[in-house]
Amino acid sequence: MDFCRDRRSGRFDLLALTARMIAVLLMTSAASAATIANRGDNEVKLTITQGSSLQDAVLPVGKVIGGVCQKSCIVRLNDNVNDEYELDGSESVSVEGGFLYYDSSEKGLAPPAGSASKEGEGKIR
Repeated sequence: MDFCRDRRSGRFDLLALTARMIAVLLMTSAASAATIANRGDNEVKLTITQGSSLQDAVLPVGKVIGGVCQKSCIVRLNDNVNDEYELDGSESVSVEGGFLYYDSSEKGLAPPAGSASKEGEGKIR
């Protein structure tokens, strides 16, 4: 009887295991998505284009939007065609004074000024 009791107490609870796996998957996908912070004095309208999908959002002063794009996307600030930025989905960026600044990327570095590499980092002009 002791053998069965020990064996039973060491079993994995299938529901708990499933919940842990889902939590890990959600954390992984959120970690690979871009975040945008508003460090300016005015709210900012964001238009996020990912593939054929368009999403509009208003970013209040001092707030952060996470999970913006899982893959490459284009972010337009305040409906201005000249203020489009391409993100690869792993950056942490901030908006201030009408410009988007790279705080960090998956590699830990911001791209060089004026770059528009094929990896998707940089400002589109």
